[in-house]
Amino acid sequence: MKREKALHDEIARVANELYEKRGRAHGHELEDWLAAEKIVTEKHERHAGEIEQKVDVIRKPKEGFRRTVKKEGFYKKG
Repeated sequence: MKREKALHDEIARVANELYEKRGRAHGHELEDWLAAEKIVTEKHERHAGEIEQKVDVIRKPKEGFRRTVKKEGFYKKG
């Protein structure tokens, strides 16, 4: 629930920024809200992609590392 509120608040903030940039012209509330949703959603998707890449790097050590550890006797199967 907190996450949804935070997301709503972020969209509202961006929509307000768009309204301000437009010179506070009325009649574009829906357009500003939809544009803000798109901006915020894309930002969160990019961030999630960056996090996923960082996790993949942590989970998948390079093959050379595995070979070195195995060769030194630190890596034992079973």
